[in-house]
Amino acid sequence: MAFFLKKNRKNNKVYLSIVNSFYESDRGCAVHETFASFGTGQSLIDRGIDDPIAYLEEEVKRLNYEKNSLAAKEISDVAPYKHAGHFLLKAVLNKLDVEPILNVYDMTRCFHFKLFDVLSALIFARCIRPCSKYKTYFEVIPYLDTQYSFSYDQLLEGLAYLGENYEKMVEIFTKLTKEKYDINTHTEYFDCTNFYFEIDKEDEDRKKGPSKENRKEPLMGMGLLLDADQIPIGMKLFPGNESEKPKIREVINDLKVQNEIEGKIVQVADKGLNCARNIYEALSNHDGYLFSKSCRQLPETEKTWILLENDYIDVKDEDGQVLYRIKECIDTFPYSFIDDDEKKIVFQVTEKRVVSYNPSLAKKQLLEIQRLENKAQELCLSKAKREEYGECSKYVIFKGKDGSKVKASINREKLDEDKKLCGYNLLVTSEITKDQREIYDTYHNLWRIEETFRIMKSELDARPVFMKTKETIYGHFLICYLSALLIRLLQIRELNDEESYQEIYKMIRELKYVIVGNKYINMATKHKLLDKIADKTKLPIKSAIISQKQYSKIMSYKL
Repeated sequence: MAFFLKKNRKNNKVYLSIVNSFYESDRGCAVHETFASFGTGQSLIDRGIDDPIAYLEEEVKRLNYEKNSLAAKEISDVAPYKHAGHFLLKAVLNKLDVEPILNVYDMTRCFHFKLFDVLSALIFARCIRPCSKYKTYFEVIPYLDTQYSFSYDQLLEGLAYLGENYEKMVEIFTKLTKEKYDINTHTEYFDCTNFYFEIDKEDEDRKKGPSKENRKEPLMGMGLLLDADQIPIGMKLFPGNESEKPKIREVINDLKVQNEIEGKIVQVADKGLNCARNIYEALSNHDGYLFSKSCRQLPETEKTWILLENDYIDVKDEDGQVLYRIKECIDTFPYSFIDDDEKKIVFQVTEKRVVSYNPSLAKKQLLEIQRLENKAQELCLSKAKREEYGECSKYVIFKGKDGSKVKASINREKLDEDKKLCGYNLLVTSEITKDQREIYDTYHNLWRIEETFRIMKSELDARPVFMKTKETIYGHFLICYLSALLIRLLQIRELNDEESYQEIYKMIRELKYVIVGNKYINMATKHKLLDKIADKTKLPIKSAIISQKQYSKIMSYKL
């Protein structure tokens, strides 16, 4: 099939158009499609073309020649497709307007590349297809909408610089997020996780320590801070063998200084960060706190109060089923800790304590205790060595020397006590005027910070880490953090928190176009989020075939 010049006579005038004729298998016949329309040819005459018909016949010959040459051409070493799913992330990044700031760093460092280009390419590539930096450069970045001019070595140079200055970059993005989207710092959520490295030898930052996944390899820790709306506003990296507890103080203090925050902040964290020093520092800075506390480690008087049936209020769902039970008390509690000068600090705090009982949690915890009990009984019967008991050893009484075969028996008293406390959770807060339901709901928003860690570890493949130098390792985690930040801004601010991050990543990774001639063929499958974004942006992202001009319009979309 080929191009031809169509001459349509109407009202004693000849209308000219170039038509593309091709065979469509679904219809089983030839189909004609207007390639370009020229009206009466007057526009060509105005351009100085005396004979429009002869001119267009030559144009048809050229088009047919190019089409035949393309058909006979061998395949290229670059696949003919372009990614497009990151166009909204690109729009969010452009809205933050970080490029002019990074351009200043280009001038001071005399880079032979644009730092913003390296940063943006790495973020988009991480969201589209997380892989090694080598594969990112050669297998992902060439298929983005922008043709970047930096080399692989320059990419690593830029990544190292970003990692060396990761705290400064986090501060820049936090300030811009506050300026363009606003951040709510009245309540802040903080938690820590760690990332493993598939190496044997420790170094300055990668140290062996307690692993969230029980890994034996060296680790690096990350502390993450979210605002009240679950937007990332702070990150801290630290060696894997260091305690997580001081990091909440460092990150929050840095954030308050950088953003000139003078009001009260309520720090929300899980029981792993609940210590007397953190409580003391929060109160000293005129901040508040909300932590959880292990019911099993409470004094007997508090355990007795928790198990008393009186004062509990049932919270039910629409069908009348009990979701959880809750009660509260306000009292003065003593605390003490040893400061950096080895001096013991003793103080008292008036706190509200809110205890909840969740039937679903109770069932889950009872099953876990039963599993440990069964394992302990089997090991007792087989007269296993003490080191073989592992976690279930807390329900076993040992008699004998360490390392030898000992006489072991089940600790029934400990088992019964832990079973009684299944399903209970205690919250400790300085906010004594807040309603107990509000305290409960505020604390249980911590799941969003766990979800953000899950985004980094699962969707962005932040671990294992294969970078070698400290600077590039830090740069790698910075890219993961900024990728998660852009996803959260898109999800929560631009899409009103109505879509899951899984659906957003699905759209980002599916939306790409295969280029055939001057046509861009959409390879995405239709789904609800694509429909919603198409309606919101008025862009042709649902169209099966678009032009190069339409593709450029999609990729230049602004919020």
